[in-house]
Amino acid sequence: MPQSSNRPGRKPVALTEKEMAVMKILWTHGPMFVREMLEYYPDPRPHFNTVSTTVRILEDKGHIGHEVIGSSHRYHAVTRQEQFRDRSFRDLVANFFNNSYKSAVSALVEEEKISVEELRQILDLVERRSEENAKVDNN
Repeated sequence: MPQSSNRPGRKPVALTEKEMAVMKILWTHGPMFVREMLEYYPDPRPHFNTVSTTVRILEDKGHIGHEVIGSSHRYHAVTRQEQFRDRSFRDLVANFFNNSYKSAVSALVEEEKISVEELRQILDLVERRSEENAKVDNN
């Protein structure tokens, strides 16, 4: 039976770059042993013990769980990637854009990180969502 240190109600702790690398591997490739994770790192690959320590830290934080297979542990992501994305984006907007999504998008425009075409696509998405919500509200 898979085990996890995930503690409900506890605010997730921010991840380091090394921790995020492990999470990305698990999100992309599914459950695996530490030795298998090493295959997904670019050269120079970290040492087995480094990845193993990172995995244990993530398990203590509640982001990874494991199941015992023989004398080893196969690890899996407990926290979904979408949860991190949503929280990270929300924190980014709160910390750097005074809780204003408009300011965040404006910064992308000012820095020329987003094109007019991409903005049009976003507007189309917003309009479709608005129309879908209006239909649901009318039913």
